[in-house]
Amino acid sequence: MSGLLSGLSKFGLKNLEKKELYQEEKKKEEPPKDKKPAVQVMKEEDYLFDKSYECPVCYQKIKERTMRVGKAKLLKTDMDLRPVYENIEPLKYDVIVCQCCGYSVLSRYFMGLTPSQIKAVKDTISISFKPYEVKKETYTYEEALERYKLCLASTIVKHGKASEKAYICLKAGWLLRSMREELDEELEGYDEKDAELKAEEDEFLQNALEGFLNARQSENYPMCGMDEATVEFLIAMLAMEYEQFEVASKILPSIITSVTANNRMKDKAREAKDILLEKMKEKEKNANG
Repeated sequence: MSGLLSGLSKFGLKNLEKKELYQEEKKKEEPPKDKKPAVQVMKEEDYLFDKSYECPVCYQKIKERTMRVGKAKLLKTDMDLRPVYENIEPLKYDVIVCQCCGYSVLSRYFMGLTPSQIKAVKDTISISFKPYEVKKETYTYEEALERYKLCLASTIVKHGKASEKAYICLKAGWLLRSMREELDEELEGYDEKDAELKAEEDEFLQNALEGFLNARQSENYPMCGMDEATVEFLIAMLAMEYEQFEVASKILPSIITSVTANNRMKDKAREAKDILLEKMKEKEKNANG
């Protein structure tokens, strides 16, 4: 079959004999393709900046990686109130460590040391501490956990309140949970590493429970920035996790009937109470064989 433009070669236009009749029109009729905007992938360091401090023990100027307020997106909250964020674990950046004298503290408690506390830190920590320099964009989970342990040591030495020690243990436990969640299941020895981290998480959280139980007997609210209902709920969740069901069963109804607890906390307490009853039934069933 001859083309529509066959025979044009006699006019010296052989190159046009196979030209499509509606090629240009088809191109014009095709709707323009929408260009999809490039998706910006946020890196951990994008959420952070260097914040300057003056150490209250040795008065040296230090800088610490700190998360920008309101930058990260909250994805969910665990039953024991651990917040989970997108693309970053803020818990890794909540401890301030003086690289000169070793004093370490949660950002919430940075200032306000008494002369006797300063002396205790100098005499017990600074005297043996090996100064080091940190120039990192981000911290690994292992590095962050070391910082929590330094923080706990400083708080023990300065005779910090039970609530402060409990709060450090709580956050360290949460950090270990995040660390477990980030473990690669294809990693050689995954089961052993997961079990090791879970045991360490449990140790920190059980100490957090003990500390908050002690603090509620001797300290006033707000505690660690939390109101009474929040602390009580947290205690109930930790108690339920470690099968101190009697403690949890006393606290949750009191939150539900509280005149000061907000509706959100009351709803969480009702949900937790249902879970508690199921756990108690399961334990009784197992005990009876």
